[in-house]
Amino acid sequence: MLFFLITCSFSFIFFYRSLVLKPLPSWACEMRLVSLWFWKGFSFLPITKSIRNTIFGVIFSVFTSRMPCKKKSFSSKVECIDRTPGISVLDLPDLVLECILEKLPPEELCRMASVSASLRDKCMSDYLWEKHIKDKWARIIGPAAYREWQWHIASRKDSIFFNQGKQKGLMGYLTRLWPVVLIRSSFSSISKKKKSPPADSLMSWYFALESGKFWFPAQVYNRENGHVGFMLSCYDAELSYDLGTDTFHARYPPHGRRAITTETGVTWDRLRAPPVDTSPHDLHISDCLTELQPGDHIEIQWRRNKEFPYGWWYGVVGHLETCDGNANYCRCHDSDTLVLEFNQYTRGSRWRRTTVSRKNHREEGNEADGFYGGIRKLHTNEEISMWKKLWPSEVLE
Repeated sequence: MLFFLITCSFSFIFFYRSLVLKPLPSWACEMRLVSLWFWKGFSFLPITKSIRNTIFGVIFSVFTSRMPCKKKSFSSKVECIDRTPGISVLDLPDLVLECILEKLPPEELCRMASVSASLRDKCMSDYLWEKHIKDKWARIIGPAAYREWQWHIASRKDSIFFNQGKQKGLMGYLTRLWPVVLIRSSFSSISKKKKSPPADSLMSWYFALESGKFWFPAQVYNRENGHVGFMLSCYDAELSYDLGTDTFHARYPPHGRRAITTETGVTWDRLRAPPVDTSPHDLHISDCLTELQPGDHIEIQWRRNKEFPYGWWYGVVGHLETCDGNANYCRCHDSDTLVLEFNQYTRGSRWRRTTVSRKNHREEGNEADGFYGGIRKLHTNEEISMWKKLWPSEVLE
């Protein structure tokens, strides 16, 4: 505490001596909340240089706009004397302050939160953290992940994500920095108060995802490092983020008597949020069968036997054997039999082609060829292109 007060005292002595203003405006008293340590640390990322300049630029413009100035001559210096009431950083218009805070990345938003109690509340707002969650996590988290998070905070009175001992990287930095928030209790005293974000806030959820301590449901393309038995499939798993490598750990549910399988080093491009809210053990209700026609891209549930969970497999709608594929004469879309093709397999392979009923489709198959479940049509180019990026370099048997 003594070191902090000495640091602040020297910083504002230099600040005072560098100005020709007198007396020192009263708003400078508010700035004692910001130590040299804060501003030194605030510049550790390249983006913060421009943000810091923006902050000082706005403050300077507001400050100077309230000072009456008198010009001695065209070539003389401008003498300014402050005759206005004191202002503080928090006197900036809300819109200006929000624009500044919106530009800050998560770690620097936490630094800003350490300035004062008032800024802390602004920096913890869901409005700011919703953007950070969408920017980084929206593609791989869905309703199931949010339900898992809600269940977690309902079952715990405190958070494990702000009391984790020694950590490295961003989370280690945040856990050291965030809890101490400086608050002015009077003109001559400063007190410390520990306060973590509310458990149900988006800020807490962001930290939970970053921490690696929170496992959430998502889906993994080509599971088990692209094992040939899972090419062009997408399976449900529980994920945990590894901040140090910017990859994920994945835990797959057990397959019959097979124990839980864990995969490490799963990259972002192999992940997605579940497109439908259906358990991997439940049959998806197919609501697109009547509209499917040759050339449409689909995903279909498939499992090796009834003890296994479903995975989603990529395929296309094909033509009946009685159709030559001529679009002018094709009537495959009127048939009750729907042909599905999996062109990653060689011609003649038992996995290359299957048929299902449009009207009475339920789970179909046998112990030899596996069981086919629900079907969903792919509507977006983004989904289709993702599967094409994963196409195997060699045709599968």
